[in-house]
Formats: sequence, structure tokens, C-alpha cells
Amino acid sequence: MKLGVNVPNFGVFADPRMLVALAVDAEEAGWDGLFVWDHMLVWDGNVVGDPWILLAAAAAATERIALGPMVTPVPRRRPWKLAREAVSLDQLSNGRLILGVGIGFPPDPDFTAFGETVDERLRAEMLDESLQVISGLWTGRPFSFAGRHYRLDEMVFLPTPVQQPRIPIWVAGMWPNRRPFRRAARFDGVFPIKAGQDMPMLEPAELAEIVTYVERRREGEGPFEVVTYADLGGEPGRAAEAVEEWAEAGATWIHVGPSDYGMEPVEEFRARIRNGPPGL
Repeated sequence: MKLGVNVPNFGVFADPRMLVALAVDAEEAGWDGLFVWDHMLVWDGNVVGDPWILLAAAAAATERIALGPMVTPVPRRRPWKLAREAVSLDQLSNGRLILGVGIGFPPDPDFTAFGETVDERLRAEMLDESLQVISGLWTGRPFSFAGRHYRLDEMVFLPTPVQQPRIPIWVAGMWPNRRPFRRAARFDGVFPIKAGQDMPMLEPAELAEIVTYVERRREGEGPFEVVTYADLGGEPGRAAEAVEEWAEAGATWIHVGPSDYGMEPVEEFRARIRNGPPGL
């Protein structure tokens, strides 16, 4: 089991200097990764830090922990630009990037405010094509693409990622919608979120159901990560029990973030990070 710090980069957490301090705290305290959100607004007037600038700053200040967006909404990105950014960050971090991807949530206002499509089926098509484009460009071999949404002339796109055969791709989806989890089975990991008002946390039994569904559709024998966001607060003994429950359900990563929907005072959150991964 690996444990990561998952930071909604809003408010005080939008400051690159604060994110770097958290990344250093996490690495020194023994956490396995640090991940940030990728949004434009979420709500009007929100203070938001650019995830790619934050991750680059964190990569330059650390040596061991995994880093990545969890998750980037690919339909509002140019896939070739995302492919280029990811390779550069993979180089800067010496092969520590994990690329979390999804169709984007919430669509209002993150998509509507900028005149971008909110149609879920259309965004799913764009995500699928983008993943083909990104994977093809990362090979460093001649590649072209002609789809409904994207078209590329044949080209060799260099440099290639440090990580081979590719930068790990974790696919997010809202359970019980099935299509995102069929998509995840084709890649390197799954980050499930429970559908519903305010996105309630999954239960271990629900994660076990997701793991069974994805495993039946897996292609290939490579490593596959199962990521869950969990509250590991409270007594140390209870935290250890929770880690064991999630492990039995099939989780390979647990992400922990600031409590109270991201409103936990920054110094309280930093103190928790400095205390190290709970339950281990």
C-alpha cells in the first residue's frame, strides 16, 4: 500500500511556494506521492493555482515522491500540448510523473464559463482520442492520427518519456457509470469517485466491486494501480484498520487531503503531513 497527499490547489494551497513546502514536508515524512487537482474555477471567484506550474516546482524541490494531476480534464486540453508538458515534467522529476485523466468535473462552470462543451458523450470521445494521440506521440516513432476531434500529420515527437513504455496513466470515473472503468482497464490505474451530491466517499465494498469489474476487462499483464481517496483521521489504531480494509478491497494507493472539504487550516494540515502516513 502507498499513501499520497492529495491537495485541492485552491486558496492558500494555490500558492506555488506553499505547494513546494508541502511537497518537501511529504517527502521528508515518508509519504509516497503528492497530487494536485486540475480546475479553472469550480466556483466563481475561487483562487486556483495552475497544477502544472505547481507540479514543476514540486518536482524541482523533491527527489523521491511521485507527482501528478489527479486528475487533468483532457477534453479541455490540446492532447499534443498535454503530451509535451507531461514528458517535460517526467524529465524534470526523473521519471516520477503519474498522469491522472478524466472527462472533467464539474462541467459548470469549469467548461460552461469558457464556452466549452459539457456534453458527456462528446467529452468521452475526446478523451479516448486524446489518449490515443498522447500514447502514440510518446513512442518517439513516426505517428499520425485522424479522428473525429483531432488530426495529426505524420511526425516524430521527441523527446520520449523517462518512464517506459510510457508515463503511467490513471483513469478517473464516477461509479456506478461503467464506461470510464472499461477505459481504465486499458491503461495503468483507476481512480474511482462515487457519483452523487458532493461526491460522497466510496466504501471499501464498493471499491472491491470496482476492482472486480476492471480486472475482468484488463488487457495485458503490467502493473495496475487502484487509487482511493479516504479519511484516515482519528485514532492511530483506527487508521491502521482503515488502511487494512482498503487493502483487502484492492486499493494499492490511498490519497489523503485536507479535511472539511479542503478548508482545514493550512498549519493543521501541514502538521498532519509532517507526522507521516497514518496507519503504517
